[in-house]
Amino acid sequence: MKSFYVRIVLITFTVMILSSLLAFIASNVYFQLYLKPINDEKIAATAEEVQHYMENNVGNNDHEYLTHIGSLGYQIVVIDDTGNINQFGRAFREGTLPEEAIDQVLAGRQYDGVAEHRAGLFNTGFFHNALENTVGVPVESGEGTAALFIRPDHEQQLGEFRFFLAMLVILTVILSFLFVALTARRIVKPIVSLTEATKKIASGSFNIALNVRRKDEIGQLAKHFTSMSKDLRQLEAMRQEFVSNVSHEIQSPLTTIKGITQSLQQPGLDEEQKKKYLQMIEKESGRLSSLSKQLLTLASLDNEDKIAKEQSVDVREQIKEIIQSLAYQWQEKELYIEMEGNPEPITGDENLLYQVWINVITNAIKFSESGGQIRIHMEEKKEDLVTVSIEDSGIGMQPSEVEKVFTRFYQADEARTPGKESTGLGLAIVRKIVDLHGGTIDVESTPGIGTKMVICLKAGRE
Repeated sequence: MKSFYVRIVLITFTVMILSSLLAFIASNVYFQLYLKPINDEKIAATAEEVQHYMENNVGNNDHEYLTHIGSLGYQIVVIDDTGNINQFGRAFREGTLPEEAIDQVLAGRQYDGVAEHRAGLFNTGFFHNALENTVGVPVESGEGTAALFIRPDHEQQLGEFRFFLAMLVILTVILSFLFVALTARRIVKPIVSLTEATKKIASGSFNIALNVRRKDEIGQLAKHFTSMSKDLRQLEAMRQEFVSNVSHEIQSPLTTIKGITQSLQQPGLDEEQKKKYLQMIEKESGRLSSLSKQLLTLASLDNEDKIAKEQSVDVREQIKEIIQSLAYQWQEKELYIEMEGNPEPITGDENLLYQVWINVITNAIKFSESGGQIRIHMEEKKEDLVTVSIEDSGIGMQPSEVEKVFTRFYQADEARTPGKESTGLGLAIVRKIVDLHGGTIDVESTPGIGTKMVICLKAGRE
């Protein structure tokens, strides 16, 4: 399997080759369409200038003159009417010429081999060192008519520049490839770190910190990955704590029941003692049943991100019904319950909201002293919010306890709440239900004075 680093280098190298190839083809096409006619005119002008000089200076040493022109960077071939060939300057790489071209020039017509040179994507006529890629003109002298064919000797004229250009291209390719390899390694390095971090997470290790300071997309990815690993680490810690708490909460009543059953097996127990032990078993069984129900409720709520069943809910009627169903508890403690306000109905899940009110009101009854008071106030605010506050005159909570009141399995100090048994899940369920309804819940508490729960939910008004 090719690594990401190798893929980047190979792709870059391939792009460089394809780009060079396309650039060469495009340049050749540009030469054929625009530069070739200009080049043809320049060569033709040079040929005509040589023709004009030789015809106007008959008797001079033509051989010496043409040798001089050849030394200036031109390739020249002169063919007289008897077929004799004289060459000046560097020899052509391809020295053949069609008989028709020679006859054409000897007949007094110009031969334009540069313009007629065949074109091709990979055939650059500008550098084609062939006799047929020339301009031919007739030259009249005292000895008759001769055909003169001429073209620039690009190897002589551009020799040093061509070497310089070749070195420039080669060094550019080599350095580009080197820098691409180094840059690709820098790009791939954080990705390799991310891959290793992913393997660690897959193996269950969430203590990961990626030292990536880049500001680009890879840097953002590393930042989010580190944040995700932190969240996973916290989630794993919560999971372990949750399992530990569940195990403890289940083990406690089971241990009690086991001890009671062992006591029941002892001989000589009277009916009163047996009845007492059976009542204790029933109580612990009820505690286990309540814990399992609340755990199932939490598991169900954790899998939800919105309310599955929405309907119009009359908050006042729900709370009134709950107060009536809990009458035995608050009447036994001689509590005074005051309820005021008649807000608009809200939109939500009736069963879930019922759990909110019964949990909060049950807590208010549980932690209120005998002869105390519970005040339930409902009102509708201008922002179409229904606010329900449930205030008791119980033992209250310390500020440190208020911060943890919605934490799963959290229970108040047993020294301050003797005999107040709880699973520590009720308010966690309340918080989750309120969040699902898009509401808020706040706690105000003063030790020795009481606790106030304020729940805000959206009214169901259209």
